[in-house]
Amino acid sequence: MTISFEGQVAIVTGAGNGLGRSHALQLAERGAKVVVNDFGGARDGTGGSLSPAETVVAEITEEGGEAIANGANVTNAEECAAMASQAIEKWGHIDVLINNAGILRDKSFGKMQPDDWRAVVDVHLNGSANCALAVWSIMREQGYGRILMTTSTSGIYGNFGQANYGAAKLGLVGMMNTLCIEGAKYDIRINALAPTAATRMTEDIMTPEMLSALAPEFVSPAALYLTSRDAPNRTIMFAGAGSYSVLELRESEGIHLSEADRTPEKIAENIEAIRDMADAGTFNAGNEHVMKILQRLGK
Repeated sequence: MTISFEGQVAIVTGAGNGLGRSHALQLAERGAKVVVNDFGGARDGTGGSLSPAETVVAEITEEGGEAIANGANVTNAEECAAMASQAIEKWGHIDVLINNAGILRDKSFGKMQPDDWRAVVDVHLNGSANCALAVWSIMREQGYGRILMTTSTSGIYGNFGQANYGAAKLGLVGMMNTLCIEGAKYDIRINALAPTAATRMTEDIMTPEMLSALAPEFVSPAALYLTSRDAPNRTIMFAGAGSYSVLELRESEGIHLSEADRTPEKIAENIEAIRDMADAGTFNAGNEHVMKILQRLGK
């Protein structure tokens, strides 16, 4: 089966460089018309220029594809709405959104300034929400949509100096979980990609050999699969250097303590049974967990 985006319109944020550029080029190669969005700022989010987006558009059009450049700042909801309107005016529909735009302001938590926290969370988490909201009603009305969140191992597992980045990145998983529920009946599917790639955000912490092995081009196939017509829903996929895997959120069966035993000491005494993952389960909504504990209470 060949995955094709022929006749589809895709928006890729942060597409002027690195992963976003790679995603945009590979989507265009497979027939998508692409809105190449990039604010054109530095790695920390300062500055701004449309040149990176225009360069990628030129690459796409030179190969016979269709693309337009857009310089919306994803932290600005009005600019995101205007970006969606630009795509609709040009091509009439929006089928794919890849939320890829990001910045870094790494500092150990004790040295992090409030502005460093807010700026990173605003771009990654609020920016992804702004873009998703800009296309949401369009996708609902047309009964089709694919949205990809870009999460990170820094959010899933943690990484020194990236409390702001990690919090935003895991927040995207929480947003995905709810949007999957709300979008299901409209065939809007939302997934998350945790990439490991050599980009300008990682170029100063990797050797040349590592940078070559971790080319963004090896991540983009996962992005295209997760936004394809037959994409799964609510999948968190890791991708990098030819390695692909998925993360599953599971909950231990746990134990039920009688009212008299609901003490910190009894929890400590039973912690191994509480942690035992032998009969772990997965849930698709928060109320499923609530039902689990209420049913146990009833017994």
